[in-house]
Amino acid sequence: MGSNLEPVPITSQKHDPAWKHVQMFKNGDKVQLKCIYCLKMFKGGGIHRIKEHLACQKGNASTCSRVPHDVRVHMQQSLDGVVVKKRRKQKIEEEIMNVNPLTTVVNSLPNNNQVDVSQGVLAIGVDHNSSFVVNPGEGMSKNMERRKKMRASKNPAAIYANSEGVVAVEKNGLFPKRGDNHIHMAIGRFLYDIGAPFDAVNSVYFHEMVDAIASRGAGFERPSHHELRGWILKNSVEEVKNDIDRCKMTWGRTGCSILVDQWTTESGRVLMSFLAYCPEGIVFLKSLDATEISTSADFLYDMIKQVVDEVGVGQVLQVITSGEEQYAIAGRRLTDTFPTLYWSPSAARCIDFILEDFGNLEWISAVIEQAKSVTRFVYNYSAILVMVKRYTLGNDIVDPSFSQFATNFTTLKRMVDLKHNLQALVTSQEWADCPYSKKSAGLEMLDCLSSQTFWSSCDMIVRLTTPLLKVLRIASSEMRPAMGYIYAGMYRAKEAIKKALGKREEYMVYWNIIHHRWERLWHHPLHSAGFYLNPKFFYSIQGDIHSQIVSGMFDCIERLVPDTRIQDKIIKEINLYKSAAGDFGRKMAVRARDNLLPSEWWSTYGGGCPNLSRLAIRILSQTSSVMSWKRNHIPFEQIVNTRNYIERQHLTDLVFVHCNLRLRQMFVSKDHDFSDPLSFDSISSVDEWIRPRDLYTDEYGNSDRMALDPSSVNTMLLRPLNDEAEELGEGFDDDEIFSCGKDSEDENTVEKLVNQ
Repeated sequence: MGSNLEPVPITSQKHDPAWKHVQMFKNGDKVQLKCIYCLKMFKGGGIHRIKEHLACQKGNASTCSRVPHDVRVHMQQSLDGVVVKKRRKQKIEEEIMNVNPLTTVVNSLPNNNQVDVSQGVLAIGVDHNSSFVVNPGEGMSKNMERRKKMRASKNPAAIYANSEGVVAVEKNGLFPKRGDNHIHMAIGRFLYDIGAPFDAVNSVYFHEMVDAIASRGAGFERPSHHELRGWILKNSVEEVKNDIDRCKMTWGRTGCSILVDQWTTESGRVLMSFLAYCPEGIVFLKSLDATEISTSADFLYDMIKQVVDEVGVGQVLQVITSGEEQYAIAGRRLTDTFPTLYWSPSAARCIDFILEDFGNLEWISAVIEQAKSVTRFVYNYSAILVMVKRYTLGNDIVDPSFSQFATNFTTLKRMVDLKHNLQALVTSQEWADCPYSKKSAGLEMLDCLSSQTFWSSCDMIVRLTTPLLKVLRIASSEMRPAMGYIYAGMYRAKEAIKKALGKREEYMVYWNIIHHRWERLWHHPLHSAGFYLNPKFFYSIQGDIHSQIVSGMFDCIERLVPDTRIQDKIIKEINLYKSAAGDFGRKMAVRARDNLLPSEWWSTYGGGCPNLSRLAIRILSQTSSVMSWKRNHIPFEQIVNTRNYIERQHLTDLVFVHCNLRLRQMFVSKDHDFSDPLSFDSISSVDEWIRPRDLYTDEYGNSDRMALDPSSVNTMLLRPLNDEAEELGEGFDDDEIFSCGKDSEDENTVEKLVNQ
């Protein structure tokens, strides 16, 4: 991207849905748009051309190769709607021009449809064969009436007649009642009745359902209770199994990672799920109740061994669990039993512990509490929240993340990004006139947002933690295998802390926290090999690559390739890779180091080194973390509590389908990237930021959610301009960063901190 491009905010006046999927830049007097998925720049054609690009509609624009399925469908529906609206408008204008207004029979409306005009609304009867309505006054001339109709027709939203031949007319003009309102109400009542979360409508399967029903039209018959638990569930199980089989077909080439996910329910039951990751998707294998035995290393070993046997040890490169001691013991036993795989603690969980320890430092904890005093006030008064969102162009100041510890720092960064917007708010006349600004919490908010000390502290915290948050997002990404990026990401995080603080005695406080939590992963062979085999990083190093990384690469060769003859071939092929010989040195291959995923690069240019290429693809196709996914509303506990065999089988099938559909959707939907902090799904990570303080709980009034305008949100301002993995850059020549030895003077401090 050229350096002369300046990011331009996308204002709330831009209502076209395609604006949510682009970034806008200014190049001199010209405006350019950038697709956030494939990063293609458009120098002309406007938002309609972008919409065609996202809808993969050939013609005026190239198609987007990375657009999620639900976004593509939405854009196609939007394009179809534009065509329909144009045709409807033309038809209305033609009919208005051709009609004889004196033939309109106003008195044909039945009395029971009349509405008192004094209430501001009049119901008018229309001819069912016409798509317009006319309400001429007695004695009105033909020409005057036609001019009035033409003015009305220029606003296609001004006239609407429903299937009953009735429109709503306000005293001072014509405003339609949306024809789909009764459908939306019916959908709402159903979702409220079953207790579904609001974001259920974002599901790609909800869209498929609505489209299927609409395409059937009149005569559609809903499925019965027995059909849903019968042939429909059976067919869904088979459909999911077929999808899983398609994933399994790739495991021979890419291998897979077994993910062990453990959590505690509200009732205190400990449940465990086993998942399998590969670049094609995450597969739910099974779940079990581990309440009585979750602390037993022997039990964990037996269960994980059973899953590895079922999947096939030749397909599994690693097993990822949490880092507790019982899992570490089970992991070591597992690698003794299966000498061709690794055990790894979840990288995302380790980073989360690092952020927790950062947040426990006294000065950082004090700043977080100051920021919470602002958000607690804002998110408990609808009037204040509306005002804030107006000044921030619809953006929330609380940014839900992976966990409550990550949320502390994503929210501080969000507030720093919106600093000038928030300061403009509290210095405005609107704020001064607002009665809530005189409350104790309002005065506290003014003091906080006006304090230079607060913002300077926030800036420093953001500089210390943003690189770690980037690694966290890379580590927990479903869209991109993380193994080729984690080592470089942690290097950059330590480098950023060193640059921000300068003095060794200062940055070692934070490095020691990282070393304590990252100890098992810093020299993990898979992470070292992932760095070594990523051409973007490997070829950026001047001189010899660090010996610890080379040792990790050799360890992977010995463990993952048991055949010594192939090991020897790989060592010879490594020399070709190091010297960029053959296809590795082609200009296309050099350019592709930055453009292709590492595994795709090896698949494309590694033909001259088939043995090394095979190993590289398997290593670079792995994740580094147990994925964070929504487990709510899945009846895991019902299976445990059900004694009846038939019902247990139904529930087992239901959980199998439910989990795999939800995991599949993670690969096609981006909605989870931007969460509403007031939604139930976000509450566990943001509760500390939005719940009222006991000190002024009674001050809060009713919250009117209708006052919040969801259509005005503009998260494009807060999206990274480039792919975070691509921002890891070049140059890894600081030997001190590669070292993970703790400063002895600070080691005891860290131990006390993490054991609090």
